[in-house]
Amino acid sequence: MAETPIIRFGILGCADIARKLSRAIYLSPTATLSAIGSRSIDKAAKFAAANNFPPSARIYGTYDAVLNDPDVDAVYVPLPTSLHRRWAVMAAEKGKHVLLEKPVALNVAELDEILEACRLNGVQFMDATMWMHHPRTAAMREFLSDVERFGQLKTIHSNFSFIGGPDFLTNNIRVNPDLDSLGALGDIGWYCIRAILWAANFRLPKTAVALRQPVLNEAGVILSCGSSLYWEDGKIATFHCSFLTNLSTDLTALGTESNLRVHDFAIPFEENVASFHVTSQFGSPMVSERSVECEVPQEALMVREFANLVAAIMRKGSKPEEKWMVISRKTQLVLDAVMASIETGFEPVEVVSPLGE
Repeated sequence: MAETPIIRFGILGCADIARKLSRAIYLSPTATLSAIGSRSIDKAAKFAAANNFPPSARIYGTYDAVLNDPDVDAVYVPLPTSLHRRWAVMAAEKGKHVLLEKPVALNVAELDEILEACRLNGVQFMDATMWMHHPRTAAMREFLSDVERFGQLKTIHSNFSFIGGPDFLTNNIRVNPDLDSLGALGDIGWYCIRAILWAANFRLPKTAVALRQPVLNEAGVILSCGSSLYWEDGKIATFHCSFLTNLSTDLTALGTESNLRVHDFAIPFEENVASFHVTSQFGSPMVSERSVECEVPQEALMVREFANLVAAIMRKGSKPEEKWMVISRKTQLVLDAVMASIETGFEPVEVVSPLGE
């Protein structure tokens, strides 16, 4: 029996979110922490020591060194969004598979450069939207696809918010126009848009209209905003994202036969079990809770799926799975349309469709 291949990960940067992914790689039997690179070798060394990197892991004081390491198969890139195009493209050109933190790019033109580099070099691309890999997500998809139980999807609502606090709103990279100019729209609006597209089975809306009175900081970075989305078949969706209101990660999908509600769609309240609620107009019970167990955290399941795809490419000569490129690009297209609506005085903006969809 052939041994399960172990995919060797390098990480570019020591962002806080990289701690969660380091743990996910550590928990995955098909992945290992092979290298960490930072602008400071001392910072990289402290990060490795604090996050269960094995003694064999290489510690580097530059990102380039990670990409030049022949013992790195794939890289996780949690750098500020303004740096994604440069380092994701370079990683692909070095033959490294790319797990890219969201938002994946400042706009779809930048993302297209990243995706083209991945295609040309035959490497796997995936964005790090972790909840997509939780088994609850598959269970909810099964329910939404059941016409007899759920009916036809009509309306979707999503929100993601948290209180940033004075230090966050002053110093965090997500409010710095030179690092993450998309602000709340990119950081947590990405989750809302992805959840809406997921519920709509990734059919793109026709138009996006940003809600009036978004909140921007003095540098023009979005701290709070929302949007309405419209499909040609009559479906509508709304979302709200904010660094200024209490924690919420809600998703509601309204159907003709019943409704689905989940209060922690992005990050489950508990690692090992997650639930969603179904409300029916008739029947007993009218409201039912459905729980789904998860053997490891959702980010570890994401790493496992990504590592398996990489292993298939490296060991079996398989082609990269392109669905993750398509899903990322659709999410970016809607995000771009919402941003364009804000910039044009809240006018409707057409969501330009990829591949003629």
